[in-house]
Amino acid sequence: MPTLNWIGKDKVISHHQDVPYRVLEHKYGFTAKKGEQTEPTQSGNKIIHGDNLEALKSLLPEYEGKVKCIYIDPPYNTGNEGWTYNDNVNHPKIKKWLEETLKAKEKDKVAVVGIDDLTRHDKWLCMMYPRLKLLHKLLDDKGAIFISIDDNEQANLKLMCDEIFGGNNFISTICWRKTDNQANIGQLANVKEYIVCYAKNKKLLEFGKVELSDKAKKEYRYNDDIGPFRRNILFHKTRGRNYFDVKTPNGNILKGPWMIKEEDFRNLEKEDKLYWASGKMETPYGKLYLHESKGQIPNDNWGIEVGSNQQASVVITSLFDKRIFDFPKPHTLIKYILSFSTEKDSIILDSFAGSGTTAHAVLNLNKQDGGNRKFILAEMEDYANNITAERVKRVAKGYGKDKKAVQGTEGAFDYYELGLPLFDDNHNLNEQVGTEKIREYIWFSETRTPFKAPKEINYFLGKKDDSVYYFIYEKNKLTTLDYDALELIKTKGEQYVIYADNCLLPKDFMAKNNIIFKKIPRDITRF
Repeated sequence: MPTLNWIGKDKVISHHQDVPYRVLEHKYGFTAKKGEQTEPTQSGNKIIHGDNLEALKSLLPEYEGKVKCIYIDPPYNTGNEGWTYNDNVNHPKIKKWLEETLKAKEKDKVAVVGIDDLTRHDKWLCMMYPRLKLLHKLLDDKGAIFISIDDNEQANLKLMCDEIFGGNNFISTICWRKTDNQANIGQLANVKEYIVCYAKNKKLLEFGKVELSDKAKKEYRYNDDIGPFRRNILFHKTRGRNYFDVKTPNGNILKGPWMIKEEDFRNLEKEDKLYWASGKMETPYGKLYLHESKGQIPNDNWGIEVGSNQQASVVITSLFDKRIFDFPKPHTLIKYILSFSTEKDSIILDSFAGSGTTAHAVLNLNKQDGGNRKFILAEMEDYANNITAERVKRVAKGYGKDKKAVQGTEGAFDYYELGLPLFDDNHNLNEQVGTEKIREYIWFSETRTPFKAPKEINYFLGKKDDSVYYFIYEKNKLTTLDYDALELIKTKGEQYVIYADNCLLPKDFMAKNNIIFKKIPRDITRF
């Protein structure tokens, strides 16, 4: 399989493992009925302000392998846009790039990866690769990722995703007509974008069906007492594989080959679902009624019927009474994606949240079908609260005026900022984050499952697969695993994993009793 190489790839290929794990600091909750509140809403909906690479890392303990659908709209790298992502890769070449362009914002400079920058594609790939690695970890085994892109990076994105998700998990490159008009300049008018789609595991992926198109509905052009139906071919000389005798209304015998089994054919006869076409040879067709249709599978060529950029701009203007965001995606486009790629209780993630379009789509779809889908948004820019979160508030409460007023969807979310890193610069535990956050991390690093605080106290973390976990830790003093400490072990298991600062138990005693000692902080797994 062809592989993509670029300047700096060897420095970022495992960078996602070096990204610091930061805790999420809850700032406020919001409900459509009560507005903002200090306590968490427990709604499962999250908006996170902070660098999306670190935000994705912070989500792993709770969401690894649980996100059913990921939609992202990353920078297209047109050469005419500014984009800044603080990827602190510790290598002179990468650091030089970041000082000159990507990290220029930290020095109050305009950080633009310009069209005359001959390495802008390398920089874009360096930015995207670790993010896609973490998104892959978060994706459910039965889930899919959808990535909006245009011609500037589509080819590079495809090869990079082949490497991260596996070429065998490629689903399609969807072509979407983004505009309902076109500029009359250049050699060819640019009216399309792409949405690249990959599965976590293509063998497990099952998309639902979408509503029949107007063109498909016109195929149901026959009618009987039951209603409109279309003809389904049952007899085919080259594609048929089944042979059995069928008697026509005029008494003739047809022997096949048939495209369905005899049992299925006889059932159509009993249910009066055969349509006999007259002509030189009487031919039976199956009746497929419009009211029985469960829709059609989505295709990979979408027009403005799923939304356009102009429609998105109208919605944004209606939401904020002015245009506050350039090139937003229509929420109807994302709603269409979610309609066939999620169930009613799915988790949806957007780590390039922008104006909050994905949350808008989730809330609308939930209102339409009574679903309880959850959204997680990450946005690094300063407008995360006053645009991204504010849009979600207005969608939930209702927006617009007079005849253009839009009823609220209801809903709730919690707003977070990225907090302190769990480890300090000397690789010690950062005690400022709080013991409970440390305990959550230890449990996840051991079990890869979310932490639920146990009823038992005395350093107990939990039990999983007959292994018992204890974290003997005190903020202001060293702890020791010795015979006295074993008195704290109340839960029985086949194996005991115990964290402490020191251990005084004999090795043969530990081996005999299946005790594994892990030293704080040396043996705490970094992921």
